[in-house]
Amino acid sequence: MRESATNTDNARTISLQRAEELKRDAERYLLNAANIYTSIDNHLAVEQRKESILDLLNGSEEDWQDWKWQMRNRIKDAALLGRILGLSQTEVKQINRVGRFYRWAISPYYLSLMEANYHTSPIYRQAVPDILELIPGGTPDPMQEERTSPAARITRRYPDRLIINVTNQCAMFCRHCQRRRNIGEYDVHAATGEINEALEYIAANHEIRDVLITGGDALLLSDAKLEWILSTLKRIPHVEIVRLGTRTPVTLPQRITPELCNILQAYPPIYLNTQFNHPLEISNESKLACDRLVSAGVILGNQSVLLRGINDDAVIIRKLNQELLKIRVRPYYLFQVKEVSGTGHWRCRLEKGMQFMEEMRGHTSGLAVPTYIINAPRGKGKIPLMPGYIIAHEKKDYFLRTWEGEVIQITDDL
Repeated sequence: MRESATNTDNARTISLQRAEELKRDAERYLLNAANIYTSIDNHLAVEQRKESILDLLNGSEEDWQDWKWQMRNRIKDAALLGRILGLSQTEVKQINRVGRFYRWAISPYYLSLMEANYHTSPIYRQAVPDILELIPGGTPDPMQEERTSPAARITRRYPDRLIINVTNQCAMFCRHCQRRRNIGEYDVHAATGEINEALEYIAANHEIRDVLITGGDALLLSDAKLEWILSTLKRIPHVEIVRLGTRTPVTLPQRITPELCNILQAYPPIYLNTQFNHPLEISNESKLACDRLVSAGVILGNQSVLLRGINDDAVIIRKLNQELLKIRVRPYYLFQVKEVSGTGHWRCRLEKGMQFMEEMRGHTSGLAVPTYIINAPRGKGKIPLMPGYIIAHEKKDYFLRTWEGEVIQITDDL
């Protein structure tokens, strides 16, 4: 009995020592994350910015909650943006200069998330044209989507799934957009005949089990048109799931109306992937949008883009992903920026992205760790990247590295 009690005491001592080590690891993160805020934390400042924007646009609270009003009143005039933010004349001129090459627009809602020091704001930098976009480099279509389009509005890069591109319209034209070649001068939804051709292609190819509706932003179609597409896909026996690609929970959460959710609830299973890139994009309104979608049975995922100067920091990425789990959005992918014209200043070294994976794995919930992805050029598909955990392999013996750097030996003798 005394020996058993001694063993128990030793085990408890070892456990307490280990718990202290783990606590120190967690506390280092908490200290570093203490000054990284969401817009839920900053809701008073967001409300003040919202009121000032409404005053300038002669809008009401009822207008603000109307997604169509938000779309009609997107800020796309540099002089107006200058009045809202207090931009210098030089900044206004630079925005106009870039705007001659690359279109821009910002929903009033998304602009309300911007901090007072707009120069360093991740909201400002994702939404407002930057003179760095004019640096030569990249190509308009590095994914060669136009060469992987067997039917109108279809992109097909994989055996059992494909994309329908239904619009070029967005609530906010992200400065790192992979399809900026499609933005053009005007908002244009796909013609009904083109969508019909895409749906007929899907119906004629029985191996297609997974359809992604995207754009532009899939949810900027009218409720009626979206329901027509969903109902048609539902009637195709081999289509098992539908995915929606949309940034409206981030840039236009007012679009997630009860009426829209009723439509989505009628055609399960629907998976919705959005794109939160920074904790400041998580607001009370985006949380409400996600709550409505989850209540409608929609499964939510997030596809962040690794952006230099926005989220190229392990603590920011970890904070973002943990906050997303709190609003029931599962981190799915962390994308390397594609080599699109005018986006080279956003790119980070692959080594840095893998370092972030290293600094999350084991240090936080596996649910909070996305897969780091680079898209192969010429439409060759996604390639997952991760740190090397297999140190060596000798016949049946594997030498593996743990998340803390300890090397262990595993014998695979099956």
